[in-house]
Amino acid sequence: MSRTVVVVGGGYGGSAVAKALDAEADVVLIDPRDAFVNAAGSLRALAQPDWAGNIFFPYDTLLARGEVIRDRAASVDPGGVTLASGRRVEADYLVLATGSSYAYPAKPAAESTGEALEQLRGTHKELAAAARVLIVGAGPVGLELAGEIKEVWPDKDVTVVDPADRLLPAFRSEVREELHRQLDELGVRLRLGTGLAGQPATEHGRAGEFTVATTAGEELTADIWFRAYGVRINSDYLADGRLVERTGQGQVRVGDTLAVDGHPHVYAVGDLTDVPEAKMAGHAIRHAEVVAQNILAQLKGEPAEAVYRPSADPAILLPLGPRGGVGQLPGPDGPSAVPAATVAEYKGADLFTGRFAELFGRA
Repeated sequence: MSRTVVVVGGGYGGSAVAKALDAEADVVLIDPRDAFVNAAGSLRALAQPDWAGNIFFPYDTLLARGEVIRDRAASVDPGGVTLASGRRVEADYLVLATGSSYAYPAKPAAESTGEALEQLRGTHKELAAAARVLIVGAGPVGLELAGEIKEVWPDKDVTVVDPADRLLPAFRSEVREELHRQLDELGVRLRLGTGLAGQPATEHGRAGEFTVATTAGEELTADIWFRAYGVRINSDYLADGRLVERTGQGQVRVGDTLAVDGHPHVYAVGDLTDVPEAKMAGHAIRHAEVVAQNILAQLKGEPAEAVYRPSADPAILLPLGPRGGVGQLPGPDGPSAVPAATVAEYKGADLFTGRFAELFGRA
């Protein structure tokens, strides 16, 4: 029986699927980067460049049997993948796991570890020289960035601007109240319910004094700014429609088993899917578990019966540096707020580096 599983994308979901199937199938993992990037640690890597090497895990330690191809998918059809180099990779099973892009520094854009580290070190120097920081976007990324900056430079003036009038509106009131309390304690200034009337005159992530007006009429002066909004689904390789039509958001429709509509041997995981839930690394990893179970069943000639059910209750772990932060986790009696110590234990202390060190054989 043919057993080639081609995984397109080596992020959280793709790496987990490839690892889970490595012993039972002929796995081919395709990604343009030379290493997995634990994007959960990118903001700390910016603030603490000596720690930045912890977020990169070379793909050559991930698989014992499988092959890793450093290339980019140009097109996918039911029989396999055509790469940007022109190479063709045939597949019996396909897993689409190309995730999403986000403004730097939340997700480094460089495809080599060396270039990404150099960029982070350069931006760190720019940030270190700035006394006043403006962060545009008060979602989890913007707030985590504020926390990491305050951990290293507690005296920096940090302002966060967002048109939304509430932080984390989908979460319990006590979570939001505690978040406000900790931000106040750190000295982070919030400007909610207002956006910027125009883009700052200086380049994103580069030091240089500027003044910008908000839509509420306030003038803000800062020395550097960062964009913390704007997710883009990485699905251009599906634009030709040879495999499936994308949604208006660039995602692909999947069923309960996470198989792509119309193709029982093709699966999608992570941000690429149209699963109605927040796009988080933890969800992508759980998608990977379901997909691995289904492909293993199909390899044995059995039906794919593992299903994925998104949680009815939103969950979050939002660190503000290695010791602070807020969280909400599901429980038997519904979602509940968790203290900063729990956020630190589960995420903030090492930002999952230990988990991925184990996955990539570095533990």
